[in-house]
Order: sequence, then C-alpha cells, then structure tokens
Amino acid sequence: MRGYGRELTVVALLALLLIGMATAAPNFFEPQPLLSRLTAAAPKLVVACAVSLVIITRQIDISVGSLFAVCSVVAGIVASAHGTLPSAMVAAVLVGTLGGAINGVLVAVFRLPSIVVTLATMVTWREGLRLYQQGVFLNLPENWQWFGLSMHVGQATLCGVGLLILVFLAGGLRHLAGGRYLYAVGSDSSAARLAGISPPAVTFWTFTLAGALVGWAAVMSVVQSPQVDPGTGKMLELEVIAAAVVGGITITGGRGSLWGMFAGFLLLTFMGPSLTYLGVKPYWDKAFQGGVILLSVVAERLHRRQSD
Repeated sequence: MRGYGRELTVVALLALLLIGMATAAPNFFEPQPLLSRLTAAAPKLVVACAVSLVIITRQIDISVGSLFAVCSVVAGIVASAHGTLPSAMVAAVLVGTLGGAINGVLVAVFRLPSIVVTLATMVTWREGLRLYQQGVFLNLPENWQWFGLSMHVGQATLCGVGLLILVFLAGGLRHLAGGRYLYAVGSDSSAARLAGISPPAVTFWTFTLAGALVGWAAVMSVVQSPQVDPGTGKMLELEVIAAAVVGGITITGGRGSLWGMFAGFLLLTFMGPSLTYLGVKPYWDKAFQGGVILLSVVAERLHRRQSD
C-alpha cells in the first residue's frame, strides 16, 4: 500500500469533500445536475489522460487547449459541410493526431525542449484559429447533438466513453509492454536505451497518441452543444496538468498512475461547484485549486526526500 500513498491521500480528500457536501448541501447530488457536471467534465478527462501519458515520459504538453479548439472547429466545419457524424469524428481525430505528431517530431527527432515546442504550437494553433474563424460560432446540424440520441442517453454515453478510455489506457500502462516503455523512458532514458527501448520513438508515439485523444475529446465536447465556440479550450491545459499533478503523476516523469490522476481530476472537478453550493464567491475556486496543487507538489517533494 506504500506505493499508492499519494493516490490514497487524494481519494481520502475526495471522500471527505463528498461526505461534507452530502451533509452540508444534499441537493448537490441531485441526479440531473450531477450528470450534467460529469458530462461536461468527460472530454476534459480524456485530455487529462493524454497529458498524463506525456508527463510520465518526462515531457509536457501545454498545447492541448489550443489543439482542442482547432479539432472542435474542424469537426464543426466538416459537420456543417457534409452533415455526417462519422466524417466529422474522423476529421477531428486526424487533425489531433497530426498536431500531436508535429509536437512529437520536434521533441523526439529535433530534441527541442517540450515546454518550448508546445508553447510555440499552443500560440500557433490558437492565433491561427483566431485569424481564420474571427470568433464566429459554427452552427451544427440538428441531428448532431448528443450523437443523435436523447439528452439523457447522450450524457450517459459520453460519461461511459470517457471512463472506458480511462480504463483502457490505465490497463495498457499496467499490462502492456508499451505502457512499461513510457515509465522506463520517463524514469531514465539512458537505462531504457540500454534495455533496447528507443526513447525518441516512445516520445513521438506518446505525443501522437495524446493528439489523437485530444481530437476525440473535442468531438465529445462538440456534441454537447448546437454550436462550436472557436474560443473553447482556454486554460484547459492548466486544468488537466493540475489534475495529473494532484493525482500523483510526478512532473519529473516515470511515476504515477491514471487512477491517481482520475482521483485528482474528480477532486478538482467537484471543488468549484462545491464552493458555489456553500455560498463561497466563485473567484475563490481557482485560489482553492491553486492551494491544493501547491500542497500536492510540496507533499511530493517531501516524499522524495524521505525516499532518498
């Protein structure tokens, strides 16, 4: 159990938050508002999974918010032009995959720092989208929302898809050789190379997979609204990186799990609405989140000192 101390701490904090809300504001758990909150968070969960994979390899990707917006607009354009759900899905995922591959090539092949590369692509995607779309919303076909299903079924489907992706990726990290490669490269790339693993290849494919996941997350977000906002995804990168760090994925790579990230993600997702239900001013939300993130980083630092 010692190896999961960080994750268990986050789970305990989440449990305390939910128990406190059940006592102080039971209407917080009314089924429909709760389902709506979880549905809105489902695309962010997929992006958090993507970013977590990148961090495990000792890299960082702060361009996911901008790429998310580009993929959303691409899905909207294809949907408006052709009106078919599958074509828009494929287009969004392909664009996301391409964006991730560009980051991967620059980091893995040209050996540029990932923070610099993804900062540059973050600005490039966002500003290019702003110039192209000029802030104009895109109207979607009537049968597009909720995948053409009823709202309740569509919401349940989106939550289920988000959880399914989490389970699949978490299982892959634990049981597949490719998952172990990510941890090996993140822990010590030189040792991984001596073991026959190619760190550049692992880094490239991790960024590429992360881009594909961002593209799919964009589809999950777009179907929740009759319009596409070209400004979507702002600050998304900070939210998902925070969830990963709070959930025990070390920013120095090689350690952590997606289940821990999931616990951190739920903690941060419920924190804002909980404060609102308790009558706390909305602007305190980010302050509380920042405090939790800072405590998480300090706790990780103290844990590493004790381990050393």
